[in-house]
Amino acid sequence: MNYISTRGQAPSLSFEEAMLTGLARDGGLYLPERIPQMDAADIRALAGVRYEEAAFRVMRPFIGDAFTDAEFREIIDRAYAGFGHAARAPLVQLESGHFLLELFHGPTLAFKDFAMQLIGQMFEASLKRSGKRVSIVGATSGDTGSAAIEAFRGLDAVDVFILYPHGRVSEVQRRQMTTPTEANVHALAIDGHFDDAQARVKDMFNDFDFRDGVRLAGVNSINWARVLAQVVYYFTSAVSLGAPDRKVSFTVPTGNFGDVFAGWIARAMGLPIDRLVVATNRNDILHRCLATGEYRPEGVVPTISPSMDIQVSSNFERALYYAYDHDGRAVAQVMDELKASGTTISQGALQSLREGFHSGRCDEEDTSATIRATWDATGELLCPHTAVGVQVANAQRDPAVPMITLATAHPAKFPDAVETASGIHPPLPERMADLYDRPERVTRVANDLGAIETLIKERIPH
Repeated sequence: MNYISTRGQAPSLSFEEAMLTGLARDGGLYLPERIPQMDAADIRALAGVRYEEAAFRVMRPFIGDAFTDAEFREIIDRAYAGFGHAARAPLVQLESGHFLLELFHGPTLAFKDFAMQLIGQMFEASLKRSGKRVSIVGATSGDTGSAAIEAFRGLDAVDVFILYPHGRVSEVQRRQMTTPTEANVHALAIDGHFDDAQARVKDMFNDFDFRDGVRLAGVNSINWARVLAQVVYYFTSAVSLGAPDRKVSFTVPTGNFGDVFAGWIARAMGLPIDRLVVATNRNDILHRCLATGEYRPEGVVPTISPSMDIQVSSNFERALYYAYDHDGRAVAQVMDELKASGTTISQGALQSLREGFHSGRCDEEDTSATIRATWDATGELLCPHTAVGVQVANAQRDPAVPMITLATAHPAKFPDAVETASGIHPPLPERMADLYDRPERVTRVANDLGAIETLIKERIPH
């Protein structure tokens, strides 16, 4: 299985090479040359198996000869051993035909743990084998950073640098990044918003002297292995509701587009997904794009669902690659236009996107109202991102098709917003109860590529 760039100008790589590389050298994102298929019998056979076994069966065709079957099973087992629920991704029924997929039982209480814990184990196995050391750089709107730090803290062959927008993440998200004591992890608070942090990470990957000099690797959702790990819970949850003999729909609170794109891959593999709904907050560029064909950033407005406060969604490029019928040059042109001032999606590509995705938006008032109404009706406490998903799902649901809304984070990660909406202060799990008492370690950095690169070079062991 080889991996190719969305922009068509970088060499194809193996799974292991693509995982360790992250961003392609032509600025594109890696995708598999072909999408492996699972037939109805394969999907039906996932019923009742452990999450780890389902993960092995779904992901195995994508990894080629990167790991033996035995190695890959061990990697998966280690990745999910620290989750706080035996089902890993349990389903909870909200009402008739509407279900929550709880993705917050990992070490940092967010869906990012499903991918990051797996990537941490795959990186460690690969680097031990090669004897090499890498520098991981990532940008976060809140959850990716803490999940990456948790996955890589203390590992011998990895240094981790996470950029997050200063003052624009919740206190719990910040403390999860700034309180680890291991010397190989570094939290960098950048002056600006998430799109600035993400742009500087891409700039570092496109500075080939720096990239090669520090052996840069990426774990943002630009990394294909991140998307692949998230494909699994679409299969497990759909099968538990009757797939492949019954269609299922999903609504996904969406920021960087990786989680909902994983659903698109699951459908392309053969999972009978009816609707795949992109749920946005008031930073609704993806909803506007799907409605009008215009993809034009209008500036980021801070919200109570900060992990979705994004205008330039990296993984949307992967969807564009398929919408533009695998035309790397067209994708590169669209991305260049987007970087300048915004772009207009061609009519054919827009039609393709609309066949793949539905969308909706939820403003601040409706987010809070949904937290309160769901608590009153069901006793389920939602984080603000999940509430965005539930509100949009309620507007989009077909009573004849079960709807699964992805619950992307634990409400305790956003206690102020949840308490304001519901009157309930969500406590942290016992294992994290002392989070507010731990000393923080953080470096404030300017939104300047040279300054960030200099800092990283100074921090890497020589």
